[in-house]
Amino acid sequence: MIRQYVITLLSVIALLTMAPAPATAQGAAPKTPWGHPDLQGTYTNKTTTPLQRPEDLAEREFLTAEEVATREQTTLARNADLLQAAPQRTTAGGNVGAYNNFWLDGGTRPTGRTSLISHPLNGRLPALTPEAERIRTAARDARNEADTWGDLELNDRCLIWQAGPPMLPSAYNNNFIIMQTPDYVAIQVEMIHDTRIIPLDGRGHIPSDVRQWNGDMRGHWEGETLVIETTNLPRTEANAAAVGGDPILLRAANGRSDDTVKVIERLTRVGADTLNYEFIIEDPTTWTQTIKGEFPMLQLPTDELLYEYACHEGNYSMEGILGGERTLELAGER
Repeated sequence: MIRQYVITLLSVIALLTMAPAPATAQGAAPKTPWGHPDLQGTYTNKTTTPLQRPEDLAEREFLTAEEVATREQTTLARNADLLQAAPQRTTAGGNVGAYNNFWLDGGTRPTGRTSLISHPLNGRLPALTPEAERIRTAARDARNEADTWGDLELNDRCLIWQAGPPMLPSAYNNNFIIMQTPDYVAIQVEMIHDTRIIPLDGRGHIPSDVRQWNGDMRGHWEGETLVIETTNLPRTEANAAAVGGDPILLRAANGRSDDTVKVIERLTRVGADTLNYEFIIEDPTTWTQTIKGEFPMLQLPTDELLYEYACHEGNYSMEGILGGERTLELAGER
């Protein structure tokens, strides 16, 4: 594990040392010294736009400018109220809740769309296939107890989150560093400090029975757009993220003997500080339709950095959860 981390860290350092200085011209679409579109920078994808369109908005794809402003002001006002709210003490044995609003950073502004999903046209996730519904129901029913560490979800164990692919917004840590060389693009993710290393040299995908936490990524350029194709996502049913939620559950899509899921991402620089991010999810054994979506990623000020997300190091909840199970066993309740 340490060796793998060192290799990843050295790869990132190499990419940083080769990275050209960012362009300063407003509205320009700069190029790297080797001629590729320059996507480099530190970006955030946080937004209050939901993944799925609220049903009361029906077929409406976009908000009006007035609605965008109103929703942003509503979020700002709510954040201010929660910041000033009096503390509440929980009773012994009661529900201690989760993080309060101070720790969350999901943004305040909508993208202007009514949902991140643009296809299906209703802006909502398509229906599952009957087999996928059966698999997901069985997995959900099997997670009623946490008898061992293997019963806990992968995010509970600090292994993976929903930071990509696709790179959907979450409740916090919605920041990414993009770095480039002639042959690679690396995307360092603040959530769980993953680094997605994407080769651009035309190599094929690894064999389908070899799975990787974030899948097997291959990239190429289509004009001004970086296209990333990901296959070989892990076979597992336990993947839903506790913070922010991950209703797409991509890594649960491959709980079968074949390999059908593919994610295509497209990154295009559309301004001096904005990337347009598009994603396509193809998995005919899980979903009855292809899923598509898009949203902007905005460049952060140069003094804003990615910070360590010490998930494993601070994961005391694992001890509490499993210790609680042992206590129930001793009491004869398991």
